[in-house]
Amino acid sequence: MTLDGHKRMRLVPAGIDTYQQPVVYMHRDCDICRSEGFTALTRILVSSGGRELVATLNVVTGDWLGLDVAALSDEAWAALQPEPDAWAVFSHPDPPASTQALRAKVFGQRLSDRDLLGLMRDTVDDRLSDIELAAFVTACAGERLDHEETIGLTRAMVAVGQRIDWGGGAVLDKHCVGGLPGNRTTPIVVAIVAAAGHRIPKTSSRAITSPAGTADTMEVMAPVVLDLATMRQVVEREGGCIVWGGNVRLSPADDILIRIERPLDFDSDGQLVASVLSKKIAAGSSHVLIDMPVGATAKVRSPQSADSLEARLAITARMLGLTAAVLRTDGRQPVGHGIGPALEARDVLQVLRGDAQAPADLRERSLHLAGALLDIAPGAVPGQGRARAEELLDSGEALRKFMAICQAQGGFSEPVMAAHTQPVLAMRSGRLWDVDNRRLARIAKLAGAPRAVAAGIDCRFRLGTQVRAGEPLFHVHAQSRGELQYALEYAAEHPDIFSIEDR
Repeated sequence: MTLDGHKRMRLVPAGIDTYQQPVVYMHRDCDICRSEGFTALTRILVSSGGRELVATLNVVTGDWLGLDVAALSDEAWAALQPEPDAWAVFSHPDPPASTQALRAKVFGQRLSDRDLLGLMRDTVDDRLSDIELAAFVTACAGERLDHEETIGLTRAMVAVGQRIDWGGGAVLDKHCVGGLPGNRTTPIVVAIVAAAGHRIPKTSSRAITSPAGTADTMEVMAPVVLDLATMRQVVEREGGCIVWGGNVRLSPADDILIRIERPLDFDSDGQLVASVLSKKIAAGSSHVLIDMPVGATAKVRSPQSADSLEARLAITARMLGLTAAVLRTDGRQPVGHGIGPALEARDVLQVLRGDAQAPADLRERSLHLAGALLDIAPGAVPGQGRARAEELLDSGEALRKFMAICQAQGGFSEPVMAAHTQPVLAMRSGRLWDVDNRRLARIAKLAGAPRAVAAGIDCRFRLGTQVRAGEPLFHVHAQSRGELQYALEYAAEHPDIFSIEDR
């Protein structure tokens, strides 16, 4: 037996998804737990086959795990990549180098660029536990990151991930701050801008707390899990792409921080700016348009909040050599008819195809954004972008480009609709004055979205329209009767999602 043989255990997959957090499972009575003093939530260094991983310990008290076996969560297994019947050595990791900077921020001190770089390195190396990361996110929440720290955090996020170099010339991009269900303008904007002859490599996110992310919607129509080499081939061939950013890991520190931030539901301008701009810089973008919906139940809830966020975006982008423009949009209500991957994909295709049933608001917003992005491209004549965008959409050039992008990414598929649908009826007559975007999105999620891609909501009413009692306000789509009932029960419990009054 080797000197550290007493620290060795055989590895097996636990078959447990711990969502980006590496976890190791050991029985509480195993020799390593007893001798090393390992307890639940201890951070453990796992070494196997020349690879190392810092993981969080979960202690098993039942009899499903042997005393000589350690089980790895899906995330830990993928990171360590052990051989079949592999063994690993377990020990205490060195304390994270960034602990001092983390404590300083918790107690209200400013962090230097070096401090922030150290924190982001330890974040992507899994040296910091979720509890420590939650402390960092909390310490930065509100206005506790100043402009210089925001710039430093953005630089640090870029530095610890991959970065694409597209060579010379402009690279266009767009991003939506979020908080608005069904706002699926990205595929349309990418198609228009690429059809205009510009490069627009779009990396998009999957849903975490929403009924659909852009990547979820695009995946209904074409593959989005592409590596960097394949992504580059698609862009070189067609000028644009729409791929899942999580697979190319352009800003992995941001992906980890988002996992911590979402359950906490903290609003931090500094972290939001660093999140958005780090991914744009890492993707090689030179000119970026930011769509900022403003509304009471959107992410940005007031004009004052929009002013603050826009100023921070502008300063950070300028300091990092990025040309960025912010376009404020109406965030009071959903955009398009569908909320959920397949329903949103249907809306996108209807707009691109010029279908008479296409949602007018999705078409108008997409043209508005595409025109604004074309206006900031090098050599553009300001004010002419909208007309050019409309020409490309109405002529069918945008549709042809979108289909070509889909084929380059692996092939196009038509969206499939859900097996079960049921309307939710208006309880009274009157004019629609308000809608709670968050609760409406909650219904779509209870119906199964985004996991069940055909699930969600189809809603045709818009603010200011007249509603009659007994008329369908929206239809719930679900792939199982159980999920349909969950969604309908929640809708019945919250009849005030739509505010219908005679005024």
